[in-house]
Amino acid sequence: MKLFPFAHATHPQWPMAAGLVLAQLRAQMALPDYAATPTLALLYITDHYAAHAQDILDHLGAELPEITDWSGTVGVGISSNNVEYFDEPALAVMLCAVPSHQYRVFSGVAPLGTGEGMGFEPHTALVHADATTPDLGELIAEMAARTSTGYLFGGLAASRSEAVQFAVGGNGNIKGQGKAGGVFRGGLSGVAFAESVHVVSRVTQGCQPLGRQREVTAAEGNVLLALDGEPALDVLLEEAGISLERPQAAMTALRATLVGLTAPGADVIGRAGTFGADVEVRHIIGLDPGRRGVAVASKVDTGMRMAFCNRNAQAARADLTRICAEIREELEPQEMPQTVAAALAAPEAQSAPSPQRRIAGAVYVSCAGRGGPHFGGPSAELQIVRRALGDVPLVGFFAGGEIARHHLYGYTGVLTVFETA
Repeated sequence: MKLFPFAHATHPQWPMAAGLVLAQLRAQMALPDYAATPTLALLYITDHYAAHAQDILDHLGAELPEITDWSGTVGVGISSNNVEYFDEPALAVMLCAVPSHQYRVFSGVAPLGTGEGMGFEPHTALVHADATTPDLGELIAEMAARTSTGYLFGGLAASRSEAVQFAVGGNGNIKGQGKAGGVFRGGLSGVAFAESVHVVSRVTQGCQPLGRQREVTAAEGNVLLALDGEPALDVLLEEAGISLERPQAAMTALRATLVGLTAPGADVIGRAGTFGADVEVRHIIGLDPGRRGVAVASKVDTGMRMAFCNRNAQAARADLTRICAEIREELEPQEMPQTVAAALAAPEAQSAPSPQRRIAGAVYVSCAGRGGPHFGGPSAELQIVRRALGDVPLVGFFAGGEIARHHLYGYTGVLTVFETA
């Protein structure tokens, strides 16, 4: 698998941005390390372009006739290698060099099938979804069940206007979707991949646990009442260092404090002192002094495991660096040929994507509440990814909710890379 051609641009007029993107893609497709004849494209636009979604797709499809399959969505921001575009008109495209018989684009008019008619067994899937879709959590779980691993990655469209999704499935040879134009609203869409398409994915929650993990020993609805037999409110006040005698300071501290929840018997905190991928972080939405309870933005049951946590820039930077390091470690061969080691050690290895990194392309879906403003400066979040992974083909968007495995998260980042080997 060769490197995935990718491009990004911003301009007040979408045809100009599209022209810049097409020029970048064509230049890369002429290089020996990049794929020359991909058939699958990922397209992400900011909501400034949402009203022109169909025009953009039609234009890019006409200019790139070799691309028969499209998938993507809209975000309040989009990202690419080392750059973020927030609150400005921009688009990003990545052409994925995946054999056409090893993936399928799905949408509301062309659902993901199962069985021999698919031609392959779905192993993983990139999923885009509309936050207003009824029973969205159940639909995500059902979609995960259609894959052999149960692993999804992606996120919810985020837009101040139209929450559009792109889905054109031509199965590698012809345009599909019947009379549909490829731009959808509502439901789920995305791309399912076969087992032979090797992906490595990690979730960063950017949270620092305040204390040890505890078991929920009493709960009612969405109110934590007792943790390891102690009143939940007392545990919160002690671990977060909050005094209700100083209301203003207490409110500030409470806004920065969240709850990490996971299923009974599962570990909340891993060996590295961070949350695992199965932990769902939820806001504290109220206190119940009468019952010494803590209300959270999720239903809680006795037996669940939990830990209070803080979300801040320092924890977010550290956790994002951690998942990038885990991905690099998983991709690095135990025995590295001298030529590969020399290529990775060369100074220019950090200035251009290289097949030696074993990353053909990457998709990064981050929360709309993260990005540069949360990490300390413009494009700071993607700069951390670049420093940790090196320059790799990457596109993504800032979402209204992030999808990993069969869970729907908030305030997280989901980084998925496609392996070249």
